[in-house]
Amino acid sequence: MNVAFIGLGIMGSRMAANLLQHGVELTVYNRSQAPARALGELGAKIAASARDAVDGADVVFTMLSNPDVVTELALSDEGFLAAMKQGALWVDCSTVNPSFSQQEETAARSHGVRFLDAPVAGSAPQAENAELAFFVGGDAADVKEAEELIGHMGSKLIHVGETGRGTSLKMLVNALLAQSMLVFAETLALGEKMGLSREFLLDTLPKLPVAAPFLKAKAEMIRAGDYSVQFPLELMHKDLHLAALTAYEHGQPLNLTNAAKELYAAARQEGLGREDFASIYQYMRGK
Repeated sequence: MNVAFIGLGIMGSRMAANLLQHGVELTVYNRSQAPARALGELGAKIAASARDAVDGADVVFTMLSNPDVVTELALSDEGFLAAMKQGALWVDCSTVNPSFSQQEETAARSHGVRFLDAPVAGSAPQAENAELAFFVGGDAADVKEAEELIGHMGSKLIHVGETGRGTSLKMLVNALLAQSMLVFAETLALGEKMGLSREFLLDTLPKLPVAAPFLKAKAEMIRAGDYSVQFPLELMHKDLHLAALTAYEHGQPLNLTNAAKELYAAARQEGLGREDFASIYQYMRGK
């Protein structure tokens, strides 16, 4: 089976490396060349363009930053979708909005290509260790075909239902993630202002039953003052924006998520966009 992987950022580069470790014959493409060269040293074939990457591929994985980039690289007149062979399978792991996933599926079908939306839960460490959870939408037979490859990159596959259901679940997960981090940051900042030491709070709050489990790791980032990016704040802001768009499409009020979106936007404006989203704490305490 010939496999292509397009989009080699923080997540995609690690996912592609795990495919190579399992002996997958892999062609890779990224708009910046350094990540592709690193994978070339591990045995990947480096394509000069996205269209070249998919030439002859049976399965194409994409892990791109937002719908605009997916549109440019896949759906545009110069995009790779028109170059995929008939009957091939496109698995998009990008975090996009559900209605966009449905547009992708329609475009794929018009070119005789099958499609799965398969965003992932997890950040850089989980991608490194092949411990990602994949939320997959699409035909069950196509999910079965992709299952082994997905298993090389993750520890869990949840087939949520038809096209767009995978991105729907991922949207809910990231809304919870963003707001949990924000509440923790705000609470921590208040505790410090009341005279409780940061060390005491970081030791205590994440261990309480009311705290989300992932906050233990984020507390250690705050303790060290090290916001080396695992999941960029700017992408969290993007995901909250997509949630707001989706809520508008469904006529659903989204009061708390929209408030969170504006706070992440403000933190991004303060220059924190390329830091890990745990850096929202810096914004909430006024740096």
